[in-house]
Amino acid sequence: MKSSPAHVWYVTIDCHDPQRLAEFWSKVLGLEIKGTFGSGDYLVMLARPSEEAVALAFQRVPEPKVGKLRAHPDLEVKDLEAVTELVLSLGGERVADHEEDGYAWRVMRDPEGNEFCLMPNDENTTPPEEE
Repeated sequence: MKSSPAHVWYVTIDCHDPQRLAEFWSKVLGLEIKGTFGSGDYLVMLARPSEEAVALAFQRVPEPKVGKLRAHPDLEVKDLEAVTELVLSLGGERVADHEEDGYAWRVMRDPEGNEFCLMPNDENTTPPEEE
């Protein structure tokens, strides 16, 4: 396998309260909080689910969120309703359900309004394998 010049280490989400968002996402994803960086929990990192996986981090920024996040995570879920209820119980919000070209997904928001999608793990909604 050819060595690449770089790889994605963390995806960092700018936010007002890094600790709160890290706790929210750690419960949704079933991951531990790995640690913090900087004074006053400036950056809070989640543990990687595996050595090769990309990890999430949450970084305090002074400016408020404006507009839609240009990138967002799509989470594959086994039980759409159970994960929806978990997100709601943790302070998240349900936005809308969508269906297009035979695929269905649910748009949600975390406690700071960052959107993400719940994708049911179902033979009818799983995208085809790349060739």
